[in-house]
Amino acid sequence: MRISFRSSTSPAALAAYSALSERYGDAPVTQAEVIVALGGDGFMLQTLHETQSLGLPVYGMNCGTIGFLMNAYAEDRLEARLRAAEETVINPLAMHAVNVAGRHHHALAINEVSLLRAGPQAAKLRISVDGRERMAELVCDGALVCTPAGSTAYNYSAHGPILPIDSDVLALTAMAAFRPRRWRGAILPKTAIVRFDVLETDKRPVMADADGRSFRDVVSVEIRSEPAVRHRILFDPGHGLEERLTHEQFM
Repeated sequence: MRISFRSSTSPAALAAYSALSERYGDAPVTQAEVIVALGGDGFMLQTLHETQSLGLPVYGMNCGTIGFLMNAYAEDRLEARLRAAEETVINPLAMHAVNVAGRHHHALAINEVSLLRAGPQAAKLRISVDGRERMAELVCDGALVCTPAGSTAYNYSAHGPILPIDSDVLALTAMAAFRPRRWRGAILPKTAIVRFDVLETDKRPVMADADGRSFRDVVSVEIRSEPAVRHRILFDPGHGLEERLTHEQFM
């Protein structure tokens, strides 16, 4: 099996790369059948973004901390594990943001797109869904839209819902909502187009973030699912995203 290994810069991941590439070989990514990512969840997201044009499945092996998107690390029987692995396909979110200078920014996010206050004042946001205003004013520390795959990340920390991996929905979750008091958000169809307009931008600056790519002083952010991009993630049998999402709720 032609395997291309990718490693984060952590000592544990670099040691794993050395051991595995010596044992199984390390094919150029353009000739590989599968990519094995060695690191944590952040590195897995980075690998998925950087290799999305190749259409190759990615199998993560945890050399980090939580490793929600990763499989357990082991050197033995890797090829057998890869052949037996179950594939999950996820679509990212596409973000289009405009800042106060009129500059446009585009980014993809596998987990979530979040808007966060960038100053001492709470953010003030107007929310529209599919062109229809749904909330004239949300005063909060921030808000996010997440995919099912990202629903156990920042979304869950902000008390948002965990979404089944095969559900055709997105979660819109507020962080520390002040008005409406304790508003938690909404569950929307995967086809929904969510738009945030930032109110009082001079007094209440806001930044947008898409899987770690940040853009400051935004005035509007539009978010939608991007079905044209398909990320193929491999998991050991019985340890796929569906099982992990269920397990997370009973921890």
